[in-house]
Amino acid sequence: MSLIAELAQQYIDGQWRPGTGSWDIVDLDPYSGEKLASYTVATVEEVDLAYRAAERAQPAWAAASPYERRLVFERALRVVEEREAEILQVMTVELGGTLMKSGFELSLVKDMLREAGSLALRAEGRILPSPVPGKENRLYRLPVGVVGVISPFNAPVFLSLKAVAPALALGNAVVLKPHQDAPVAGGTLIARIFEEAGLPAGLLNVVLTDIAEIGDAFIEHPVPKVIAFTGSDTVGRHVAAVAAAHLKRTVLELGGNSALVVLDDADVDYAVDAAVASRFVHQGQICMAANRILVDRALFAEFGEKFTAKVASLSVGDPGDPATQLGPLINSAQAEHITAEVDRVLAAGARALLHGATVGTLVRPTVLTDIPAEDPILRREVFGPVALLIPFDGEEEAVRIANDTPFGLSGAVHTADVERGVRFAQRIDTGMIHVNDGTIADEPLVPFGGEKGSGGGRLNGDASLDAFTTVKWISIQHGRSRFPF
Repeated sequence: MSLIAELAQQYIDGQWRPGTGSWDIVDLDPYSGEKLASYTVATVEEVDLAYRAAERAQPAWAAASPYERRLVFERALRVVEEREAEILQVMTVELGGTLMKSGFELSLVKDMLREAGSLALRAEGRILPSPVPGKENRLYRLPVGVVGVISPFNAPVFLSLKAVAPALALGNAVVLKPHQDAPVAGGTLIARIFEEAGLPAGLLNVVLTDIAEIGDAFIEHPVPKVIAFTGSDTVGRHVAAVAAAHLKRTVLELGGNSALVVLDDADVDYAVDAAVASRFVHQGQICMAANRILVDRALFAEFGEKFTAKVASLSVGDPGDPATQLGPLINSAQAEHITAEVDRVLAAGARALLHGATVGTLVRPTVLTDIPAEDPILRREVFGPVALLIPFDGEEEAVRIANDTPFGLSGAVHTADVERGVRFAQRIDTGMIHVNDGTIADEPLVPFGGEKGSGGGRLNGDASLDAFTTVKWISIQHGRSRFPF
């Protein structure tokens, strides 16, 4: 039995078990279309079992020494290192990620586990002064209790752990619902890693299910105090609305429409390299990807020629082949959607510098320019290998175009003058932006998150303290207070 087939189960209260829903979801290899496994969906009752198990297990975990919690993450890191080949195989086969992309994601996973172990020791309290004579004010930073995590398909091992690991490290319990197209990589693989690392039963539960079966039960359940969601802005808005109705805190990491901007003094060859990587890593299925590539008109012809030539040279095919640079999209529906979107924009008047064919889930790269200014593709996320090249005249126009989107996740600007780049970056309405680099970056200590439709809240480093803990004020009156009556 393959590891994927073995792990295509529910993981509740430390037990591996089948779901009890009335239907199955088939987990497919997006490249070959072959069946990897199937799993029976979890029901509302099983979601309840998972949350109740987390609720029972969490108090003892919160009371444990932070040093004891840290040891679990040290052991989890060793498990990942020892089973790296197996994990990479799961990521490549289930997600269609190239070996390069899978290796990069796994390096982020290791960094996140290291950071989580450190975070366990950083939930510090404070003592604040009081204007009242003899009063002492203590602030205690405490775990929120139970956290519900909903993760996406595109980088599911890392993006699940991005919330799961710090939440656990800070003394919480977690129920994780991975995406239906990444049930093992985004869910039960993580459960197996922590199981082998000695995490006590009930602290991490994984339910494999679909909203067609459970509706909003995962969000509405009374046990979780925080819902961490990574995915599309459409679903994220629904998650936020449902959670708000139940007074739950949310951490929302949503979509993007990032701009990589090439100013008139940029190194064209270097900017081309950054732009190709920023647009086409994992076939463009990255929230931070450079959807729009803005180039000063003085450099546009040279940049466009070199960019298109490099994109045309990218190898597309089997993600298990080390020479492959672009693998398949996650499923045939997504491939069909991207293909139809390109056809629509071309019919609306855009011009193709490169028009890639679609065969099954393999979508070859497309480069478009002369896109009508009001076309909706300029303002929404394109989760596929399609680059939009847009000329501009001067910095003011570049700022206007870059900000003309409901999203604000990442971005980049290229210039020979670093401080000019910083000044430009400060004017872009985005949570993250990089000078003379790509748009795709994530570091364990640096707050990660977006503005506008790209979400709310931050993760990584001390930002995760705010996401997964609460602050409690305890005051002590030394001596006697004076009361008004």
